[in-house]
Amino acid sequence: MKVAPEKLKVIAPATGEQIGEIDETPISQVDNFYQNSRFAFHQWSQLNVSERLDYLQKLKLVIVEQMDEVAKVVAKDTGKVLTEALIADVMPSIDGIDHICKHGEKVLKRRKVKTSILLMGKKSYIEYMPRGVVLVISPWNYPFQLAMVPIVSALASGNTVILKPSEVTPQVGKCMEDLFSKAGFPEGVVQVAHGGKEVGAAFTNGKPDYIFFTGSVRTGKIIQEVAAKQLIPTTLELGGKDPMIVFADAHLERAAKGAAWAAFTNSGQVCMSAERLYVEKNVYHSFLSLLKKEISALKQGTDIDADVGSMTFPAQIQIVKEQLTDALSKGAVLEAGLPPEKWEDGMFLPLTVVTNVNHDMKMIQEESFGPIIPVIPFESEDEVVALANDTVYGLNASVWTKDIDKARRIASKLVTGAVVINDAIISIANHGLPFGGAKQSGIGRYHGEAGLRIFCHEKAIVEDSGRKKSEIHWYPYKGKYPLFLTLLKSYFQKQRNWLTFINSFLSILKKS
Repeated sequence: MKVAPEKLKVIAPATGEQIGEIDETPISQVDNFYQNSRFAFHQWSQLNVSERLDYLQKLKLVIVEQMDEVAKVVAKDTGKVLTEALIADVMPSIDGIDHICKHGEKVLKRRKVKTSILLMGKKSYIEYMPRGVVLVISPWNYPFQLAMVPIVSALASGNTVILKPSEVTPQVGKCMEDLFSKAGFPEGVVQVAHGGKEVGAAFTNGKPDYIFFTGSVRTGKIIQEVAAKQLIPTTLELGGKDPMIVFADAHLERAAKGAAWAAFTNSGQVCMSAERLYVEKNVYHSFLSLLKKEISALKQGTDIDADVGSMTFPAQIQIVKEQLTDALSKGAVLEAGLPPEKWEDGMFLPLTVVTNVNHDMKMIQEESFGPIIPVIPFESEDEVVALANDTVYGLNASVWTKDIDKARRIASKLVTGAVVINDAIISIANHGLPFGGAKQSGIGRYHGEAGLRIFCHEKAIVEDSGRKKSEIHWYPYKGKYPLFLTLLKSYFQKQRNWLTFINSFLSILKKS
C-alpha cells in the first residue's frame, strides 16, 4: 500500500497565514534520487561546456520572464520586502548565470601549463573533470540566490545536482524546481528534495560526490563530520559577525546610511550583516545621532514601499532576544528599539541600536542574525583591528574613510574573507570575486573562477609525442649516476651552467 507523503505547511512569516503545502520527500526515496542523478550524469557530463551553457541561458530567460512572480514567491516565503527579494535574491542569481555563461568556457577549458626543462620534449595540461552528483543544501535567508548560484555553477561544470532547500522557505524550492523544468533541463539533472533536518541528514548520508552547504556553523560541523568519514569534499558557507569600521574622516552621512542598510537589510538576517559597528571616538556621538536619524525614517511592513520586512524563522527571534537581554543586564544602553519585554507578538522586531557594550557580551561574540547593532568607540587603528579580529568568525568587513591608503592598510590586516571599502556587503554581488570566509565562517570559496572549478577534479595530463625510443630516466642506470649528478648541479646551482647541463644531458641520452 502506497503511503501518502507528509505535507509541509507553508506559513507566510510576515502575516502568519498559510500560503500553501508542499509534499515532503520520503526518506525511502533518497536512493532513487541518487540513482536518477547518477544516470543523468553520464549524459550531462558528456555535453561540452557550450551545450550546458545553452541550458543555463534558457533558464536565465525563464527567470527574467517570470521575475515579478519569482520575487513575490521569495517575499511571501521569507517575509522580506519585495524590493529586497528582487534586488538581493533574484537579480544576483540572474547576474550569476550571466557571468557563468560569459566566462564558463574559458574557465573550464583545458589549460596548458609550463613544463620544466627537466621534462624536455613533453607538454603539460590541466583538464577539469566533473565530480558527479552534487548535494546543495541551501538556507532560508536568501533561499533563491544561495541555492541558484551553486546549482548553476555545478551544472556548468558538468555535474548533476540534488537540492535540499530549507524547510522554512519551501515555496522557493518548489519555484526553482518549476523554473528548471520550464527551461527544459533533462530529467534527473536537477532534482529538489523537500523536508527538514531528517531529510537533509538522509541525503548527506547518501554519499554524494560533493556537498555544498550554506547555513549555521553548528550544522556545518555536523555535515563536515559525516562527509569526512566518506572523504566527501565540501564547501561550507557559514556564519559571520562582520565588523563595520568608521573613521573620523569618513563621509559620516554616507556611513550612517550604509550602517542602517548593512545592519537591517533583510531584517538583519544576512551572514554579512554589519553586526559590530566600531566608530572613531571623536565622531562617535555625532555619528550615533546620524545613525538614529536614519533608522527612525525606516518603514517596516509588507507593502511595496516598505524598507524592512519581518523575521523569517521564529526560533531566530529567541536568539536575538537572549542576546539583547544579556547585554542590557550587563549595563548596555538601548539607543533605539525596545527592551525585549515590550516586544509585540509576531515576526517584526524593533530596529535596535545598543551602546555601552563590550566583547564579553553574547551580542559581540555570537552571530545575531536579526535587526540589532551594537556601536563601540575606538581610538586607534591598532585598537580597532584587534577588536574587529576578536571573533571566531571572518566572513566580511567594511572600512569607511576618505583616506584610501589607510583603508587598504586596515583591510589587509583584517582576518576575513572579504573587505568592502566605503560600502558594505556588496562584495558578494561581484561574481568575478571569490566568496567565502576565514576561521569558523566556512571552508572553501565560490563565485569567480573558483566557483566553477570547485565542482571539478583537476586532472593533470603530461603528453609526449612517443617518437623517441627511450627516456633518459629509464633503465638501464649503468654509468648514469655521475652524469645525472653533474646535470642536476649545473641546473640547480645559483648561476646555471647551460653548457655543462646540455653536455651532461647528451651523454645520458647516449646511454639510454
